[in-house]
Amino acid sequence: MPNSHSKRKRRRLIQILAPGVLTLLGYRPSWLFKDLAAGLSVAAIALPVGIAYADLAGVPPVVGMYSAIFPLFAYALFGSSRQLMTGPDAATCLLVATTLRPLAGGDPERYATLLFGLTIMTGLLFIFAGAIRLGFIANFLSQPILTGYLNGIALLIIVGQLPKLFGYATSEEQFSGKILEFFDRVDQSHWPTTALGAGTLVALVTIMRFLPRLPSAFVVVGLSILLVAGFGLDQQGVAVLGDVPSGFPSIVLPTFHYEVFNDIFGAAAGLVLVSFTSGVLTAKSFARRNGYEIDANQELIGFGACNLASGLAQGFPVTGADSRTAVNNAMGGKTQMVGLIAGGAMLLVLLYMTAPLAYVPTTALAAVILVSAIGLFDLADLRLLYRMSHREFLMSVATTLGVLLLGVLPGVLLAVALSLIWLLSVESRPNDAVLGRVKGQKGFHSVSDYPLAKTIPGLLIYRFESNLVFYNADYLKSRILALVAAQKTPVEWLVLDASCINIIDATGLRKLDELREELATVGVSVYIARVKQHLGRFFNDEFVQERLEKGKKNRFQTLKPAINAYLKYQRATGLTHTNTNAKEQRKKANKYLLHALKPAIDAYLKLQQSTDVTIVNADTQTPGKKVKKHRFQALKPAIEAYLKHQRSEGRTLTDANVADPGSEDLESDDFEWREPVELPRMVKQNIAPTPVKNELPARSDDTSD
Repeated sequence: MPNSHSKRKRRRLIQILAPGVLTLLGYRPSWLFKDLAAGLSVAAIALPVGIAYADLAGVPPVVGMYSAIFPLFAYALFGSSRQLMTGPDAATCLLVATTLRPLAGGDPERYATLLFGLTIMTGLLFIFAGAIRLGFIANFLSQPILTGYLNGIALLIIVGQLPKLFGYATSEEQFSGKILEFFDRVDQSHWPTTALGAGTLVALVTIMRFLPRLPSAFVVVGLSILLVAGFGLDQQGVAVLGDVPSGFPSIVLPTFHYEVFNDIFGAAAGLVLVSFTSGVLTAKSFARRNGYEIDANQELIGFGACNLASGLAQGFPVTGADSRTAVNNAMGGKTQMVGLIAGGAMLLVLLYMTAPLAYVPTTALAAVILVSAIGLFDLADLRLLYRMSHREFLMSVATTLGVLLLGVLPGVLLAVALSLIWLLSVESRPNDAVLGRVKGQKGFHSVSDYPLAKTIPGLLIYRFESNLVFYNADYLKSRILALVAAQKTPVEWLVLDASCINIIDATGLRKLDELREELATVGVSVYIARVKQHLGRFFNDEFVQERLEKGKKNRFQTLKPAINAYLKYQRATGLTHTNTNAKEQRKKANKYLLHALKPAIDAYLKLQQSTDVTIVNADTQTPGKKVKKHRFQALKPAIEAYLKHQRSEGRTLTDANVADPGSEDLESDDFEWREPVELPRMVKQNIAPTPVKNELPARSDDTSD
């Protein structure tokens, strides 16, 4: 038993620290064939891509090989995805180059030192983020913002590779300048370079379109090597890589001056955010396809190990590579063994087969990068965003423009800022609802979603459908004050449904206190229902206990007890609301209406007598000799006829305190009543009111009690 327990502990520890080790320890021989095929296919693509991206990062080709090889070994041990392949990435390489060029000042040795320091710092930040479980940062950049950022990176890469593809000299650094330069100097292109680059580009696209299982980059780079060596194109002005040193890299530790630490740290933080967001999306996507889940926090550790391995081997920052991962998945790769096989195959090339790499034309590498960048540009997602939401489409386009106009690292900051702005704009003005009851449906519903929902006059039930924190607390207060002021029937009780509030801070709590005090001055009592008990964890225990004890009379577990308490309060104050037959209500209303109009009727009768006009006795059925058309069965038809006569004569005599009593009674349940007839104050409390329908936008979200 003790041995079994200790084995389980060791296994759990290995699972936490290096999950790939457990997979390799339990490796099945039946997996080897597919893993071998997938590993060789990944190596065939990763090697030329690594060499090409080295040029994009501004370092020698062999550095790209280091960055393609050694991170694969580290991820195979520390990563949680069985399909993900790590290595150089276009977006990270461009971010590296744009960050370090100004700091290096044209000194290659200083550039290399800064690059290794940046890579090591990126790896340490990854591991620190994983240790404190910040895996949720993978969701920090919204998909539209990430799409916009990567689209901007793609356009920068495409424009940046045009001089190498066409073979003309370039001096511009900015995006707009490079575009103008292309149209100005395209006629100065070196035609052998242009022809080879264009042919490589066409071959790449053709193989990817019609022979997707072939390693297209490996094939076209191999063909370009044969063309250069066979026809001596390097002697005709076609630029090539030149000698590539073989052997293992020397292990170095980074050193750089303190004054550039802040710049390096900022770039490393940006790399962590962008590369992890895109890399973990790739890992999750392929894990879903293969029926398992990944651990985002472990992925941070795995990415950190990759970057530490790359940095110690003099490489540059790396992340999850979607194209190489797709090749692995298409070839049926089963485990992390694919990464070990791919890394081992490339390592053999580095040790024994670097001589042919001297003939690799840079225009062929530019074609490889161009195709990768075109694949990075997600036009389909932009179309979908335009159909889904114009606001998020515009935010994506704004991020793209920010990357193009401001630069790569400022583009990262802009992407983060836009994500925060979008989040705050949504959360600062959340949905809310005035609640009522709907016949035939359980629970309480928004009166905006259900126009026939009925409320209780004098009682306002309000639901705030968000957390209550500093950036939306004022909105809650202003909404409630506006709703209270807009009610036709004066509000006596406000019941706040807190069922949607999962987080509350000190600002939100203070705004509730301010609201209670302000409403108390106009005679409105504030109560709260359905409060989640875990809200207390945001405050000190002593404060919470004091608050609970102080406010227990104003707190209800659910909405129904709050409603019953209000009805009890109404009965205690003599303002009893009852379900009275509609006919009886109309009879009472007519009685009180006549009572209110009596002074006006008396004055009119006196006027009639003084002018010798025939007076009609409306209470008798005895017909007058000359005035049959002036005979009425009751008083009400007489009054209505008179009012009609007044309107026809253009003389309207109204009492502002009198409303039409003839409205029909609404169907009601245990707490819903008719609309109050606005009568003089001395009789108003005897007539039952109707529900007041409060209109405001709110989502359809049933809340059952």
